[in-house]
Amino acid sequence: MRNQGIGSWPARRARKTPHRTALVHGGHRHSYADLHERSTRLAHALRTAGIRRGDRIAYLGPNHPSFLETLFAAGLLGALFVPLNTRLALPEIAHQLDDCGARALIHAPGCAPLVPSGAVPVTVRTGEEYESWLAGADRTPIDEPVGLDDTCLIMYTSGTTGRPKGAMLTHGNLTWNAYNVLVDTDLLADDVALVSAPLFHTGGLNMLTLPVLLKGGACLLTESFDPAGALELIARERISYMFGVPTMYDLMARQDGWADADLRSLRILNCGGAPVPRPLIDTYLRRGLSFQQGYGMTEAGPGVLFLDAEHTAGKAGSAGVPHFFTDVLLTTADGREAGLGEVGEVLVSGPNVGPGYWGLPEATGLAFHGEWFRSGDAARADADGYLTIADRIKDMYISGGENVYPAEVEEALLALPGVAECAVYGVPDPKWGEVGRAVVVPAAGAAVDPDALLAALAGVLAKYKLPRTVLLADELPRTASGKILKHRLRARHDG
Repeated sequence: MRNQGIGSWPARRARKTPHRTALVHGGHRHSYADLHERSTRLAHALRTAGIRRGDRIAYLGPNHPSFLETLFAAGLLGALFVPLNTRLALPEIAHQLDDCGARALIHAPGCAPLVPSGAVPVTVRTGEEYESWLAGADRTPIDEPVGLDDTCLIMYTSGTTGRPKGAMLTHGNLTWNAYNVLVDTDLLADDVALVSAPLFHTGGLNMLTLPVLLKGGACLLTESFDPAGALELIARERISYMFGVPTMYDLMARQDGWADADLRSLRILNCGGAPVPRPLIDTYLRRGLSFQQGYGMTEAGPGVLFLDAEHTAGKAGSAGVPHFFTDVLLTTADGREAGLGEVGEVLVSGPNVGPGYWGLPEATGLAFHGEWFRSGDAARADADGYLTIADRIKDMYISGGENVYPAEVEEALLALPGVAECAVYGVPDPKWGEVGRAVVVPAAGAAVDPDALLAALAGVLAKYKLPRTVLLADELPRTASGKILKHRLRARHDG
């Protein structure tokens, strides 16, 4: 094959294990031969509609086989795949379609209200229209020359600090990221993965689905996460591998059927988006289950750091060590390498790191320096080489001349009884410059007293780290990947 990219994966898998199950959705099972044929038909249909090499093909919809078929079809043509977040508003979708210059859009019927009128030349709705499109298309192999250095997709960042940027990832970036996962998680060809994290997010797609398909396992796709339903699927479908954010795992453990749920098939629990709180780790350990944890960002494909299940309890709070084919450097504000225990910015290098941002040469130049990507995150390393993420560099605030990293304060708050979620940020103070403000979501049925929380933190944290105010809230604003949107939190509570 002249195609060495992601688009060739279904064909390569089909020639090895054509009859093995690749995808399960809505009670239907699709073999690797099916995935290969349907992706090829879709590529022909898109080519007939005028889509060519280098064009952008967008997808808008929940987890569904057509999402992956569109990704692989784009790869077959040498086109670029652009997954869109279904939780965005119409103007945000319109901006991303315009920004990437999408030539085609495939979308779920339920997402029709989010599709800007006339914004994309070729628009196809999944369901009858999509199936009719495939049925009338050619099935002969396509072998467009695609190399590992060719851009595969544009994935818009979650925008925790402003308007999302289109992070470009090459076929090689995604392939090497999958290699990292295979090396560090010991995936098997008979693993069955529950894909309930959204595919339009880098974790659900690149840390779970693509590595499983590369290895030849099966992915069970659900359109959304249902904690009770997840427990049922684990037992019925013998799920062995899951990926999710801590909130998803916490909701599963809070279900009435948790204590008696059949979890014997579970082998790998991978968690990302935020550190796993120690109480949640203990809850799963009591069921004989350990977490693998990861830290990363869209621009790195996303895997950067990995904490295996063996060290989850002993290194609680740590993000782990770099993935096998990835390197990390911590640098201080004056450009030197951070010493042991010293906080520095996380710089990432490796074949999984993308080439930059779509159409943004200035932003690319600021973030990508030679072989290193500047993450904007702060971390410290211990004597064993394990890194702990301190916070976003921009989230750090200075109180009385001392640096305060909100993540450290949040970890202490989460350890207190009655605290389900929390977020801390700095607010102006006439005496100290800035002081901390905590927003706490109480656990169900818990009566939380803000003053009591502050009293409980005394002696646990240095005085300058203690929040001056604690506000109670019903929920925290989050991205689709579970990250807290602190700019929205500030707007909501500080006006």
